[in-house]
Amino acid sequence: MIVITSVKELEDALAPVRESGQSVGLVPTMGALHEGHASLVKRCVDECDVSVVSVFVNPTQFNDKNDLASYPRNLEADCELLRQLGVSIVFAPSVEEVYPEPDTRTFSYPPIDTVMEGAKRPGHFNGVCQVVSKLFMFVKPERAFFGEKDFQQIAVVRAMTRDLGLPVEIVPCPIVREASGLALSSRNQLLTDNERAIASTINCVLQKSLDWAKAESVKQVTARVVSELDSVDGLQTEYFQIVDGDTLQPISKWSDSDSVVGCITVYCGQRPVRLIDNIRYK
Repeated sequence: MIVITSVKELEDALAPVRESGQSVGLVPTMGALHEGHASLVKRCVDECDVSVVSVFVNPTQFNDKNDLASYPRNLEADCELLRQLGVSIVFAPSVEEVYPEPDTRTFSYPPIDTVMEGAKRPGHFNGVCQVVSKLFMFVKPERAFFGEKDFQQIAVVRAMTRDLGLPVEIVPCPIVREASGLALSSRNQLLTDNERAIASTINCVLQKSLDWAKAESVKQVTARVVSELDSVDGLQTEYFQIVDGDTLQPISKWSDSDSVVGCITVYCGQRPVRLIDNIRYK
């Protein structure tokens, strides 16, 4: 495994790979790697001849400077994990390397990027598209692997890839959870042990909602999930929306779509830590 910090080094390392006709896979990450990331990396290593993992905390997708400052970083530990997983190349550039000049490009894919995370975090998905499009241009992968915990992000990245005409297959990978059911996230490192236990309630309530959906309306299930979570000391729901799995638009009846997903964001603890999750109803 080699660790590369410049775009020029990356291009030089990948040139002979492309000349030989080998396939290249990319796993974009912001570091602070956990078993959820590891599951993406394993698929990339298994399914592609050469695996590239980027480790870059992208400032343009944060609309909260405190959130950016507190985001966990540990490149040494990340590289050790990636070495054990058999990764070919780690790309860990500086902000200046990725953005030698301010990125003024604007990406807009309504309605999928204007609801939920798009509504609550203005500019977030524009920043995601800025960095992912750059990574795609730097690495030129055939396949890129993303976790389904960030359900809306996958939809936005797919739209961007189509829009730019990039020959990259977006590969969604299942959510990996702790034994408690809490979705693995780099932000979990910011939780105390007690907060982590409380946060496990999120998935517990989402699982219960699968049964509620058999007898209750979309509106009733939505209200019940929010009420159950907000009754827990230390949790505060930012939003819970039951949406069409393709358009990400809210539905009013279960019969409105053949693909129905519940997407949620909950604040946990005193800091507080912002946690996202989702569940598929059908």
